[in-house]
Amino acid sequence: MNETQGPTPAGTSRPYRNLTDALRAHRIDAQNHEYITAITDAIGISSFIDRGRYIEAIRNDEGAPLHIGKTYTNGFAEDEQVVVGGTVLRLRASEGRAPFFYATHPSEFRPIVEKAPSARAPRKAASAVSAPRPTKTNERDYGTCDVCFMVRNASGGCSCD
Repeated sequence: MNETQGPTPAGTSRPYRNLTDALRAHRIDAQNHEYITAITDAIGISSFIDRGRYIEAIRNDEGAPLHIGKTYTNGFAEDEQVVVGGTVLRLRASEGRAPFFYATHPSEFRPIVEKAPSARAPRKAASAVSAPRPTKTNERDYGTCDVCFMVRNASGGCSCD
């Protein structure tokens, strides 16, 4: 192999024609496509290569390649500032690929949950009183022991037998 970046664990790596093909092939959530495209446009990417668990994005300059996974994009330098949609990316230190930093994709952000106007649950109306629970109809009476007065089990025995 004449690849400078190395093969995938299966021994095969193939280039993608464009980012859209790469994102579809890796089944990355569609809501992340615009975000990842903005990142790669801001960085300047020359090619995309399949690396098995992630897409490797080779930069136009001499920086480290980006690793685009389902939930993250990794490979940013500590002092690198990438602007996406007028906002600078919040980069976090990578544990598995030090000294690089990563950005989390929007699909991983928790949705904002609106609080209910009152913390208490509304009361039920008096007419909406629930009916009593039905009793178990499959309970059987096996009788009581004449000696110890304990309830007999299904086989007719008790604790004094």
